[in-house]
This record gives sequence, structure tokens and C-alpha cells, in this order.
Amino acid sequence: MFERFTDRAREVVRRARDEARAEGQRPVGTEHLLLGVLADDGNLAVRVLTDLGVRADDLRAAVRRHVARGGVGLGDADAAALREIGIDLAAIVARIEESFGPDALREAVPAPRRRWGRRRYAGGPFSPRSKKVLELSLREAIRLRHHHIGTEHILLGLLREGQGLAALVLTEAGVDLDDLRRRVETALRTAA
Repeated sequence: MFERFTDRAREVVRRARDEARAEGQRPVGTEHLLLGVLADDGNLAVRVLTDLGVRADDLRAAVRRHVARGGVGLGDADAAALREIGIDLAAIVARIEESFGPDALREAVPAPRRRWGRRRYAGGPFSPRSKKVLELSLREAIRLRHHHIGTEHILLGLLREGQGLAALVLTEAGVDLDDLRRRVETALRTAA
């Protein structure tokens, strides 16, 4: 599938993998794909977001906040439920990290095991949701009758998937996902 990706789109995927590794997370999530798209200021996806008044730095900061909060494996609803009964999750995390060191609660990534013979596919570096986004980016390109997959198609895939952290961060930034989709498609028609 990656043979249809433009050089910029391939760079988005490389940067997404680098972002996931830098955070100590094994699978590349939708948030990493969004960060990869945002890393190149000159691409069409970032230009459309900028026209909407959304700053790439704000989205990056929001992703970092969510990742930092979710590092314990709890979602927003779980954290809110704990707050309701008087448990300060941030204070507990701070105490654990004070005692056991920074990132003590991060999931350990086991070293890859080497075996003789054929290697089995172990799921790869992408989360199921981000795999779906990449598949949807291909479908978006086909739907638009494009023979390539660019950064804008990856953004359209993120919007179409609509359930990952990337979509949540965009929504929290005040972006209407359907409106953003229309704007990206308009920009694509204008650029052609």
C-alpha cells in the first residue's frame, strides 16, 4: 500500500513512528499520525487547519496532555469517576514517579525475541485504529480518483475514522470534523 504514498505522506508515517518511539509507546496511534501530518508546515492539510484558525502547536500540546494523562491506562471517564470520589490521579502518579522514577507507570516494551526460521507477523508497529486510518486514506484517494496518497488523504482518513485521539483533539480545538472534511476536499479541487 505504501507504494502509492507521496514522499510527504511517507514522511508523515516515518514521523508518526518516531513520535510513538519517543514516547515509549509501541504502537503508532492516530495521535501520532496527526503529529506526523502537523510536522510539515507546507502540506495542504496543515494549510487548511491554519485557515480554520487551528494552530499546529496547540494540537501538539493537546496530544501531549492526553498522552500524559492516559499514560496510566485510564480514559477521561475513569479519571473523572476517580475525581468524583475524591481520588486525585495526578497526585498518585506523582507519588509513584517520586518513589520509582519517571515513567514508572509506562508499559514496558519487551525486547524482540529472535528465533531461527520464519518470522511470524506480530501485529506490526501500528495500532488497529491507525491501520484503519491508513486504509481509509487509500479509500479516500480512490474515492477522489487520485492515483496517489498524500498528507491530505491521511487527514481525511483520520476524519473518516473519527474515533481516535486525533479526532478527539481536533474536536476539542473547536474543529467540526465534517466542515474540515469539506474544506480539505475543496482545497484539493482548487489545487488540481
